[in-house]
Amino acid sequence: MKALVLAGGKGTRLRPLTHTSAKQLVPVANKPVLYYGLEAIRNAGITQVGIIIGSTGREVRDAVGDGSAFGLDVTYIQQEAPLGLAHCVLIAREFLADEPFVMYLGDNFLVGGITDLVDAFREGDYDAQILVTKVTEPQFYGVAELGPGGEILALAEKPDDPRSDLAIVGVYTFSPRIHEAVRAISPSARGELEITDAITWLVDNGFRVHSHLVSGYWKDTGRLQDMLECNRIVLEAIDPRTHGTVDELSDVTGRVVIEAGASVRNSVIRGPALIGAHARISGSYVGPYTSIGNSCVVEDAEVEYAIVLQDSTIRGVSRLTYSLIGRNVEVTRSEGVPNTLQLMVGDHSRVQVRA
Repeated sequence: MKALVLAGGKGTRLRPLTHTSAKQLVPVANKPVLYYGLEAIRNAGITQVGIIIGSTGREVRDAVGDGSAFGLDVTYIQQEAPLGLAHCVLIAREFLADEPFVMYLGDNFLVGGITDLVDAFREGDYDAQILVTKVTEPQFYGVAELGPGGEILALAEKPDDPRSDLAIVGVYTFSPRIHEAVRAISPSARGELEITDAITWLVDNGFRVHSHLVSGYWKDTGRLQDMLECNRIVLEAIDPRTHGTVDELSDVTGRVVIEAGASVRNSVIRGPALIGAHARISGSYVGPYTSIGNSCVVEDAEVEYAIVLQDSTIRGVSRLTYSLIGRNVEVTRSEGVPNTLQLMVGDHSRVQVRA
């Protein structure tokens, strides 16, 4: 069995951050979202992985390499334009050959892995299997309507009147039958070959298409609030450890990881929180659900419920919260009345705020 990982796309909902960075490489708990997917694939016993790349392909290649760091053998497949998920299957035909495969959207975050999904697909001898999860607002998702045995009866994209509360998760398993399906469909109104149309073709032509309910936590990390929520989920499960230095004037409580080379001086850290390697925290408060990237500086500041990417500086700022700060960013004090801050800042920026 092989895997096809989709790591193209522009990440428009995470701009300006994704003007300069692939959305699949934005970190959760200081690790790119894409890495979690690759590890899940490896843990399911799959080693041959094709990665679809687009305009951010060079960055993805640099981050993943040949896959050996993950125990994988990676092949890169260039998609010249974002022409749909089914188009990704179409252009990966040579790599996939006639083997069954997992298709994994690289910006999806799934706690619990995909081993159960892969095992169920193999045991069920299905032509396609779709991962689904219950949501409170199905009208904002692709929705699956199921039969009594879990078989897929119909799919609808963001329906006004959903016929179920089961959203389609960005992980699928397919038999080689899908190649016939993607060749049979036409582009949608938005000019893309839709994977939901290909799956519907399988259903309409009598092939076995089944559902698999997510047993763990799932998020599409396309928005700021999704990234922060995924960060929270991961941090809640970390094992506390201190490989850096903490002086006697500091107070560190709860689930806190302080990586090698990091220093905490005259500061308060309230877990769950993660302080990256060689970061410097001085005279500051780092509150729960915060990830501070490698080589960051937090000085005379308060940061809570935030993701701060590597090599950034936050200095003289009170109550920075619900924020995603890019790489090489400077957030510094300006004159004025203190305010609570809510920021989403792209790479190589400098922001002056009232503190």
